Order: sequence, then structure tokens, then C-alpha cells
Amino acid sequence: MTKRGVKAAIALFFFCISFAATAQNGWPRTVAGAKGSVTLSQAPTRIVSTSVTLTGSLLAIDAPVIASGATAPNSRLADGQGFFRQWGEVAKQRGVKRLYIGEPSAEAIAAEAPDLIVVSATGNDSAIKLVDQLSAIAPVLVINYDDKSWQQLVTLLGEATGHEAQAAARVSAFDAREKALRSALTLPPQPVSAMVWNGDGRAVNLWTEASAQGKLLQQLGFTLATPPADMQHGHSMGQRKDIIQLSGENLAAGLNGHSYLLFAAEPQTAEQVMKNPFLAQTPAVRSKAVYALGLDTFRLDYYSATNLLNRLEALFAKS
Repeated sequence: MTKRGVKAAIALFFFCISFAATAQNGWPRTVAGAKGSVTLSQAPTRIVSTSVTLTGSLLAIDAPVIASGATAPNSRLADGQGFFRQWGEVAKQRGVKRLYIGEPSAEAIAAEAPDLIVVSATGNDSAIKLVDQLSAIAPVLVINYDDKSWQQLVTLLGEATGHEAQAAARVSAFDAREKALRSALTLPPQPVSAMVWNGDGRAVNLWTEASAQGKLLQQLGFTLATPPADMQHGHSMGQRKDIIQLSGENLAAGLNGHSYLLFAAEPQTAEQVMKNPFLAQTPAVRSKAVYALGLDTFRLDYYSATNLLNRLEALFAKS
């Protein structure tokens, strides 16, 4: 055999070993996304998240996310980088780069040379319009987060990144804590209207049973109030399943829970709600059953969901 033939045989030998090892670890693998399945030849090492909502779930399972889209910095929800406060420090420790604020940039994404791009299907942080363009850069996984719990999200992302064990560990530890807390709570008057109160209350986003917030509350034993049927068409632009939008004259009828749980809110927001003239005669306001659950609950991931359990325990733990 010639030297060239020997080299070729050696190269083929090591390729076969590498391929066998990769296959044994579950690669290549195909992951089902919201816009079709994505096939990944190996575990990604440079993940770009175009969705600030999904970045927290990637960080929670120690996935190699190197860069992320961001929201408005130094806001009630975000730190100076425009990353959500509940995981902003973790992102800083891991060197996650801010790609852009708001409007997604294919050029900025391409500059990071990713081997997986994660895109949300809905929401203000969606880069869905750029999917075709991004697909020329790297595999693109599109994920709906408006109909999933954070546990379902990390499980899906664990499958896509090869971090199944980390995802399972996070879910298992949280579920154990949640189960213990359920039996330790004295719930406020049921059912509850769980919402994001926007400013002066002219627009309210009511969480549905499909939302991550609604799923968590139900797992803890809460019952979600259902607004009248003629108001349930108010899903955001007909796309999102997790919220119903209520406004002005519909507030009192739509917020028909016996308690109000205010997400993305501090105590002063609860005071605003109780002073709102449209809600003065509602059962929740009359009994002062209005509770703020913290600013970081606007989007639920492992970090904010853990903080939420702590707040619910502080508010409703049996004495």
C-alpha cells in the first residue's frame, strides 16, 4: 500500500471511530420545531438565541449560548445589557454577548458564526421573519413558548443541545419543590385572575391556561378565572395562546377572579389596581385580595419560576 493509501486508511479509521462515538451519543439527531424539524449533526457549541425569552432556558441547562438578542436596557424587566434581571448576572458570568436591542439583525447573528440559532415563533422578541435568511447561516430551531411551561421548554432545548441530563435535573428539583409547596399553601379566594397590569390599566394581558404562568399556578392548586366568552377572542393579534388582552370598559367583566395575581409587578402596582375606578366593585378589590408577584415574572424560565415560588410561599404559606 502506498503512503497516500496508508494515510487515507488511517483517516477513514479515525473518521469511523468519531462517527460511531457521535452516533452512540445520539448524534445526528432530528428535533421537532414549530416551523418543521431540524437535523443537527452534532451537539452545538456556539448557540445564538434571537429570543431574550428563550435565553434564560438555555442558560438554565448550561447550554453553550454565546450571544442573545436583548430588550430595552435598564427597564423594569431588564438590566443594563437588556437581559432579563433574573438571569442577567448568570449571562455576565458566562460571557454571553448582547447582539442587538429589539429589531433582530441577521448580520450581527452571522458575525458570531453560530452552529445553532434559536428563534421564538411569537412575541415581541420573535425573529420569525428572518428564518429563511438565518437558515443560510446555521440550523434554525423555531420554538413556540406561548403554549408551553418552562419545564417543557428546557426539555426541548435539552434535546436540541445534548443537555438532556441538565434539563431533567432542573425539572426534577423544581417539581419536588413545587410539590412540597403546594401542600404548604393556604390559597387566596378562588378563582384568580392572573395578569400583567400595563401602566394605568388601559391594557391588561390576562394569562390563560396555556401560558407558562397559568400552568404553574394550576400545578400549585390555583384555579384560573375564565372571562366571559365574548372576551376570549382577544388573543394578541390572533397568534398567541398565552394571553387575552382586556381594556377599558371590559376590565371589570373580564377580570372576574376573586383574587388578582399581578405578574411583572411590585407592591405599588397592587395599590394602583385597587384604586382603579373600573374595578372598585369587583370581589378581588373589595376584599383587597390583590397581590404583586415581582417584576421578573413577565416571562417564566427556571430562574424567575424559582423566584415566583419563593414569593408565593411568602404570601400564602400556612401559618
